[in-house]
Amino acid sequence: MNSSTRYNLESLTMNYDQLASFEPALAEFLEKVRHCFKRDKTFGYLQKYMLGLMADLKRKSIEPIALACGVAVRTLQEFLAFFAWDHERADRVLVREVVNRQHGRRSIGVLDASAHAKQGNDTPGVQRQWCGESGKKDNCVIGQHLLYTDNDPKNPFSCVVASDLYLPQSWDQDRDRCKRAGIPDAITYRPNWKIAIEQVKRTLAQGLRFDYVTYDEEYGKVPEFLFELDGMGQNAIGEVPANFRVWVKKPACKSNRAEHASHRVDKMVSHSPTFYGQDWRKMVIKETTRGPCVWHIKSAQVYLVEHKDGKAYCPVPTDRTYWLIVANNRQTGEIKYFVSNAPAKENLETLLEIAFSRWHVEKWFEHAKQECGFGAFEVRTYTSLIRHWLASRLAMYFLADQTTRLRGEKSEDHAGTGGRCGQYAGMEDLAEASSFMEAESVCV
Repeated sequence: MNSSTRYNLESLTMNYDQLASFEPALAEFLEKVRHCFKRDKTFGYLQKYMLGLMADLKRKSIEPIALACGVAVRTLQEFLAFFAWDHERADRVLVREVVNRQHGRRSIGVLDASAHAKQGNDTPGVQRQWCGESGKKDNCVIGQHLLYTDNDPKNPFSCVVASDLYLPQSWDQDRDRCKRAGIPDAITYRPNWKIAIEQVKRTLAQGLRFDYVTYDEEYGKVPEFLFELDGMGQNAIGEVPANFRVWVKKPACKSNRAEHASHRVDKMVSHSPTFYGQDWRKMVIKETTRGPCVWHIKSAQVYLVEHKDGKAYCPVPTDRTYWLIVANNRQTGEIKYFVSNAPAKENLETLLEIAFSRWHVEKWFEHAKQECGFGAFEVRTYTSLIRHWLASRLAMYFLADQTTRLRGEKSEDHAGTGGRCGQYAGMEDLAEASSFMEAESVCV
């Protein structure tokens, strides 16, 4: 591949022949997971599968990938479903790679679910449910994910470090169906917030640290979720719905009447002297190519309603206080409510920057689906699904690692000619396009 090679910036992907130039770099990267495979031949299929995921194929399911890389379709199917390799160990290697690159930078964990519309009834976990991908109730599979990002303002690095299947109750109640799909008995119905807690615990145990964890109101609507993070000593800030209930002042008794009752956060803004007596503070969340992203905020220390097993104790406030931050976008009229267990002395600008860093996971999903076939799985077993997600995540990490290298490590030839860096010419295009899209997505 010569330095003048340019790739389609719309797809941000390369054809299979162009990707052959990346094979040496990919092979070097994959040596880190070789010990997870008993046979060299099985290990070779991982590289081929990942190359297919990164190529500009119209469909990135097993059949087109197999045809592109010259492997029998059935062989790739069996590679994902049955061949002996330790994908859980390989997953831990990926987390360790992220741990090794933290280097004192701020670490943010972003929790989010991703829905993938699927036809038929055989894909593990498929059910008619709300699908963000199609924007309606649809037949889909939902995965729960945890993303790490350093939130670097110029060259952010992000990687999904945990992916788990959300198993609907209908599946959990039909264990014969689960058995046919190869779903282990240990995988049962759990709400996404409980899976998220397990993911945070698991990654923390593997040495990854998060200065803060952030999430949307689907997690924030459950106070017990924040209390679980409290129990780990994990700082967090996340969005809560308008009907989330708090106290500004701790009530003197446990009555559910009059002034002693908790209040909705949206009512607090207009009815509590603590809030309506404040002036709105202007905050620039981030500078973007479209100008500054500006929100106006009010804040206070509040008490939450104690919860256990998803149910509130009759209105008992917590013993400690939490941040309640109200953010108003005057340009769009949008109002957001955030709750955080951060120390009372924490800088509010810092908290808002973290709260609005969820765009990293949205862009990761977008790029992973476009560039690495994250949602293109056509599988009928749990193992195949988890291995597909892992291969896609490894591919995304590889791309991110190479773009980071290009941004920070220019060769003498590149510096002297103003051209592209030989082997990674296409990746440089990817870096530029990714940076642009990241910047364009920030202003809500």
